[in-house]
Amino acid sequence: MHRVSNVVSKGLQTQFKSIRGFKAASVLRKDNEIVNTPDQSLPIPKYTHKQDETIELKKARLIYQSRKRGMLENGLLLSTFAARYLQTMNDEQLELYDDLINQPSNDWDIFYWATNVKPTPAEYNNEIMDLLKMHVSNKNCEQRFRQPGLYEKM
Repeated sequence: MHRVSNVVSKGLQTQFKSIRGFKAASVLRKDNEIVNTPDQSLPIPKYTHKQDETIELKKARLIYQSRKRGMLENGLLLSTFAARYLQTMNDEQLELYDDLINQPSNDWDIFYWATNVKPTPAEYNNEIMDLLKMHVSNKNCEQRFRQPGLYEKM
């Protein structure tokens, strides 16, 4: 026996089938063409930049997103990085940082790039990634066991 449930979002109908404990997903587009993803996962929407966002609001959003990553390692690395450098970044640097923390679909990629375990893709290999790598190397041997307070400067 299998169970089918449908979810409609932004013009796409997603059909989940649960058969013998395994889940499969397919996406039904507006033209009724079914798109199956190779790994049976849902497609991840492309990140779009926030429009008409003030610089103060953007910095506040980036601080929040740096702290709430879903994995402790990146939460610690990115929250301490944001506390130290975010307030002095210009608009271009803020866009680069926004892209870095919001475009990759897997937080482990950011962690591996920042720790030089994997090579950084060209689209993220920029001055912000260099600054993050320097921060991660922790040349001053700072203790980073907790995230800084929201308004705490490092």
